[in-house]
Amino acid sequence: MECIMTILQMCCRSLTFSSPSSAAAAAGDDDDDGIEANIPPRREKYDVFINFRGEDTRDGITSHLHAALLQKKIETYIDNRLQKGEEIGPALVEAIEKSTLSVIIFSQNYASSTWCLDELVHILECKERYGHKVIPIFYNINPSDVRKQDGSYAGAFTKLVKRFKDNIDKVHKWREALTTAANLSGFDYPNKGG
Repeated sequence: MECIMTILQMCCRSLTFSSPSSAAAAAGDDDDDGIEANIPPRREKYDVFINFRGEDTRDGITSHLHAALLQKKIETYIDNRLQKGEEIGPALVEAIEKSTLSVIIFSQNYASSTWCLDELVHILECKERYGHKVIPIFYNINPSDVRKQDGSYAGAFTKLVKRFKDNIDKVHKWREALTTAANLSGFDYPNKGG
């Protein structure tokens, strides 16, 4: 739980509050964890977009982080409707674009999901285009494996190269996105004991 609180604090520090109601909302917070609650509504649709590999993290770090963000009234988008093999849809693209910050939870099987990789590419495009903030979390994965596509990521990319041999540029974009994201300041979250 301590790691979730640290991640939550990183998210809160990364969010900028510009509305006059933010002072009033923060003044009403009686929590003693040092994190402002009652975050005011923003111009954007979501404060935080969570990008994750469901089979690895949905019932662990992702659900705990999502619950903690909601408890602090931080408007959060989490996609629980995975459709294998489909491209990310317009609603998901809009959710990424209309979020202030994205939390990317890298895990062992993250690179085997083209859905996650497509989201990642779009998140980084929004970072460049709109100044979108991005916080990577390395959940039970070495950041170097993500950066260099080693370990489980190497195996995933061997399969992706075969699967997308007629669209190898897409694979190169995914590799570049993983390297870029893994070079950002983030949080290493080792999965101790499951």
